[in-house]
Amino acid sequence: MNTENSQNPEANQEVRIVLVTFPNLETARQIGTLLVESQLVACVNLLPGVESIYRWEGAVTTDTEVAGFLKTSTRRLAQLEETFLREHPYDVPEFLVLKPESGFGGYLDWVKQSCEKTN
Repeated sequence: MNTENSQNPEANQEVRIVLVTFPNLETARQIGTLLVESQLVACVNLLPGVESIYRWEGAVTTDTEVAGFLKTSTRRLAQLEETFLREHPYDVPEFLVLKPESGFGGYLDWVKQSCEKTN
C-alpha cells in the first residue's frame, strides 16, 4: 500500500474540504455539476435525506436537506465561495471550510490537479 504523504501535514496545505447543504437533490446536483465543470472543485459528494434541526428567525425548525462535501484547492477557495453563494438559493447557506490534518498523497495531488484551470 502506498502511503506517500499520508502522515505529512505539509502535503495537505493546498487541499480543503468544504461542508455545505442544499434544499433538495436537484439543486445539489445542479450546483455540484457547475462547480466540477468550472474546476472549482475536484469532487462533490452528496448525501440526500439529511435531517437538519436549527434555529431560524427565532423558531426551531426541522428540514430535510442534502449534505455536500466539496473537495478543492486553496487556490480555488475564494472563487468557489463566491460562485457557491451566488448560485445557492438560501439567504445564509452553510459553507464551512475544513483543513485536513493528513491524507493519501495521491488523492491530495488529484484534488489539486483537478482544480487547475486548463482553458
